[in-house]
Amino acid sequence: MKRINTYLWPTIIAVALALGIFIGGKLSFNHSPERLFTTNSKKDKLNKLIDYIDYEYVDDINTDSIVDITVNNILEKLDPHSVYIPSAEMDKVSENMKGDFVGIGINFYPYQDTIAVIRAIPEGPSFKKGIKAGDRILMADEDTLYGKNLGSNNIVEKLKGKKGTKVNLQVYRKEENRVFSVKVKRDLVPIKSVVAYFMLTDEMGYLKVNRFAESTFKEFKSALGALGKLGAKKLTLDLRDNPGGYLGIAEEMADEFLKDGKLILFTKNKKGKVEKVFATNKGEFEDKPVYVLINERSASASEIIAGALQDNDIGTIVGRRSFGKGLVQREMDLGDGSAVRLTVSRYYTPTGRSIQKTYKNGHKDYYKKFTERYNNGELMSADSIKVADSLKFKTPKGKIVYGGGGIIPDVFVPIGTNEEEAIESMDSYGFLSYFAFEHLDEDRKRYDYYTQEEFINDFRVDDILFENFVEYAMTRNLKMNFYDLEGGIKLYLKAALADQLYGPNVYAKIKSVEDPMLNKVLQLDNPSLVQNIEEQETEEQN
Repeated sequence: MKRINTYLWPTIIAVALALGIFIGGKLSFNHSPERLFTTNSKKDKLNKLIDYIDYEYVDDINTDSIVDITVNNILEKLDPHSVYIPSAEMDKVSENMKGDFVGIGINFYPYQDTIAVIRAIPEGPSFKKGIKAGDRILMADEDTLYGKNLGSNNIVEKLKGKKGTKVNLQVYRKEENRVFSVKVKRDLVPIKSVVAYFMLTDEMGYLKVNRFAESTFKEFKSALGALGKLGAKKLTLDLRDNPGGYLGIAEEMADEFLKDGKLILFTKNKKGKVEKVFATNKGEFEDKPVYVLINERSASASEIIAGALQDNDIGTIVGRRSFGKGLVQREMDLGDGSAVRLTVSRYYTPTGRSIQKTYKNGHKDYYKKFTERYNNGELMSADSIKVADSLKFKTPKGKIVYGGGGIIPDVFVPIGTNEEEAIESMDSYGFLSYFAFEHLDEDRKRYDYYTQEEFINDFRVDDILFENFVEYAMTRNLKMNFYDLEGGIKLYLKAALADQLYGPNVYAKIKSVEDPMLNKVLQLDNPSLVQNIEEQETEEQN
């Protein structure tokens, strides 16, 4: 890994933001496609041009690629969220939003020259056949899966297949130094969008959603029910870094918190047609305290939920101003396996706010807004958020809210220091995860004696493991103030180990201990704690 200057983290984070929101833009659309086929001179002109190139141009040209470029160029002139999906990408995009795929059920790394299993998904096909973390998969039927130039996409294609089909795997188990064969029947493997849920306190449940796919509401209801059985009377809904997805799923989730007849949102198309969406009597978490966490990477469907609750004076929105995507896309089939997701309307929060930020200066300027927010201090201080008075709205209880450029939270929590954000980026880009894998791969049995609860409560990253990580990072030219950030790095290392040993739920639970937004929620939920903290800060200042 190349040397990383911590002063460049805002730029690196901005790139990650742009990528995440771009992907989210591809995901935010309605369920039903619409086809509008008519003939006119504009379409005839394009058709004739393609035909002329096909039949008359001096050289052989792949006109399919010309069409793809033309479509993309047209859409780029519209808005940042109208996108073209080539036929080659449709299966992957659709699979991600469906919420499952057919495969053998493993998380893996293309590690060195082999496929290394990180975890077999519990109760999945490989898990049932005894495949373990650390196993290397060498062959899938006649396909070799080791050697140089391993590509994740090629590996996935060889492991996937039709439901019910079998694949013969040749596996090397390092800890036993043996190679064996096992036949695995492919089956549906879930792609979870509710990535974690657990109890923060005796009464406060925590639930994190990373996108809004077809399966998300079902996962959400299941997690909410499980938290209820554990005693949850309050909820923290974490929508940070969630780029969006299906509009209808966001509506269903918002309905869980709003009483029958409350307006969730309304949309308006180019003809001025308004469609309103109201809550039903199905909500099971009405009249209960709810905190919604958002940040600068929360977009689209995430903003719908935050806006619906904020405008109905329900719950508390905590964090930083959200991305600002208030456009609705509809997927339209182009007849050759490709599709376009075209912006067909704008959505408005119940008070009438549009939270769509401007895109009049083009795509690059649109995605650079994050950098501007960082540079003008908005991510560090709520006082630096500048919104025109013309975008001021009032909720039924008189609370002032603003349109334009995202949802401004009720309670602001600043972004961390460059170094703190650097640790988070090391985690999100997989650097810590790779180190954790190599550490576990040396001797996995040393962790066999820990149960999940024992690991959470008792395990500590010692100085030896920390020093090993510092050496690992420095040999890969990663330079930062390791010893000034020792506590944070140790916590993240523990979480990375937990992720591979026990899964994402334990990972999230460990990270929650020093999460500034979650700590703010706990303070808000316990006013006496807030008062004690304020008194302590006053004493320190004096």
